[in-house]
Amino acid sequence: MEQISRTSIQAKAFEFALMELIYSKRDSFQPLWSVDSWVKFLIWLSLNCGLSGEKESLELFAQAMGSPLTSRMRNIFFERALEDLSLHVMADPAEAQVLIMPITIDKEIDDKDIVQALQTIGLSEKVSLSSAAWERHDSIVAIPWNVKSDI
Repeated sequence: MEQISRTSIQAKAFEFALMELIYSKRDSFQPLWSVDSWVKFLIWLSLNCGLSGEKESLELFAQAMGSPLTSRMRNIFFERALEDLSLHVMADPAEAQVLIMPITIDKEIDDKDIVQALQTIGLSEKVSLSSAAWERHDSIVAIPWNVKSDI
């Protein structure tokens, strides 16, 4: 029983430290809300773990982290909780849409609050601010990313 408790405590402490590291550093990697920012964060993290920036070293880091942990880290990296607006934003650029949902179950999502949230976190130029382009699914609002033209 004691070993299980130690392992559980160590796992929770590790996860807490890692999540706090992501929260404190994620805005440092530009451009925000891009795959490039995520990759730069992973490279930075691997370098700070004593690995080189060479391809083989980065691949070793990715394998050592594992898919479940990397996925969890990526979710945290691209999520924001806006307590003052009572909104939760999930904006992974690898997904087709940005998802906005209330933090509390009983909150109605107001279009004005959505626009304010998008502006607050720096997404207003990367998505449509027109509610006509948004999809509503119960308490979740899905907003498509702006499509950049190559023309």
